[in-house]
Amino acid sequence: MTETVDTTAALADISGDYTIDATHTRLGFVARHAMVTKVGGAFKDFSGTAHIDTANPAASSVSLTIQAASIDTGVADRDGHLASGDFFDAETYPELTFVSTAVARDGDVWAITGDFTVKGVTRPLTIEFEEGGSAKDPFGNLRVGFEGSTTINRKDWGLTWNAALETGGLLVSEKIKLEFDVSAIRNA
Repeated sequence: MTETVDTTAALADISGDYTIDATHTRLGFVARHAMVTKVGGAFKDFSGTAHIDTANPAASSVSLTIQAASIDTGVADRDGHLASGDFFDAETYPELTFVSTAVARDGDVWAITGDFTVKGVTRPLTIEFEEGGSAKDPFGNLRVGFEGSTTINRKDWGLTWNAALETGGLLVSEKIKLEFDVSAIRNA
């Protein structure tokens, strides 16, 4: 007997206005360190909204604001260095922002293109998100989930600090993987 999988849940009409649930969302990153290992972290203070239009995905939009000083890699000294002028310069540029300029959908995959601003530099960025589904939570809220990732070159946004290693190579990779596990709640 063959089991039939119902995929309609992933393609449900989830149209509406949403607020990102920061307590159930992870905005993370991974960078190679000293050419031998990967170090990850996340931003802990952020807010965002989305308008989802399943019938006309191009009418959808996303806006995200991240507090640069909220960077957390689990090591206070490293976090302080990343927030300093060598990297994010959080005192001068306290926020990282993403504002969508185009949204497309193919099944349960959404491609969101927008202007990503870091340290005063704005460049276009496209992130593909897989729709994780939707559900009513115990409080009656409609929640949607999305997972996505992309790889950027940090130098494109003016994050150029580095140190050469005696064995060759650099202390911090230029390529950074951005990871998004997003939970959003439809506005009442």
